[in-house]
Amino acid sequence: MTTKHILAGICVLVFAGSASAQGGGVSSDSARLQGTWTMIAGAADGTPMPAEYVKTMKRVADGPYVTITSNGATFFKAHFVLAPDKSPKEIDYHMMEGPTKGATQLGVYRIAGDTAWFSFGSAGKPRAADFKSVPGDGRTLSVWLRSKP
Repeated sequence: MTTKHILAGICVLVFAGSASAQGGGVSSDSARLQGTWTMIAGAADGTPMPAEYVKTMKRVADGPYVTITSNGATFFKAHFVLAPDKSPKEIDYHMMEGPTKGATQLGVYRIAGDTAWFSFGSAGKPRAADFKSVPGDGRTLSVWLRSKP
């Protein structure tokens, strides 16, 4: 799969999600983000993540905490705070474990059905304002699908 195919897939998912995005307050969005999710696409600093890497990533939200793992090993853990009244909806990660422990990462999120999108600026940098990642911006973009029990 080429970089163009991966980026095109991310764009399709983002635009499809925006057409069916549902509203909701902090508690309803927090509830919708709970559980286990599998990454289906991602990009960092404008470079699509390799498919082999993407399929190893899991996201588990338990209350106001999220743990991201790769191949079962913890990549990071964070306390998250949502601001669903913003447009786009905002999310802050207060990093508890991982390479940016102690830092705050500011991002935006979207939920549509069993799909969630997140875009974050680098630790200590401004909030991502959209669902893009271009070379040199230091941002991450990830798309997750809720795992079925």
